[in-house]
Amino acid sequence: MKLSGSKKFIYYWFPVLVYCFLIFIQSSYNSPEKIPNLPYIDKVIHFFAYAILGALFFMAFRTQRFKENINMVMVLSILSSSLYGLSDEVHQYFVPSRNADIMDFFADVMGSICGVCVFKFIYSFKRGIQT
Repeated sequence: MKLSGSKKFIYYWFPVLVYCFLIFIQSSYNSPEKIPNLPYIDKVIHFFAYAILGALFFMAFRTQRFKENINMVMVLSILSSSLYGLSDEVHQYFVPSRNADIMDFFADVMGSICGVCVFKFIYSFKRGIQT
């Protein structure tokens, strides 16, 4: 399916921007006073949130000129979502009752890697079926 530049932006890049904005808004609120008493639940949330962001970046970067260089697409997707995770931790440092946590950033990076790898696997599987 061939999309024009503006439709490509709306379909692939706009979801990345909206999702980043939602992460930013959520990070701007004070920490919840009561969270479920499950070990490492906050790290699990970070992991899955950034797995989704990594997959969104993967889809968006697949629309660029270098889309056939799947390794570059994967690296850029992981770097972009991980750097956003780093910026989110810096942002949380300045929010009252929040704090920057290196382990949250580690969970963000691991989630980004897993999200990109899983989405690449799904993409490759679907592409293999179509050929």
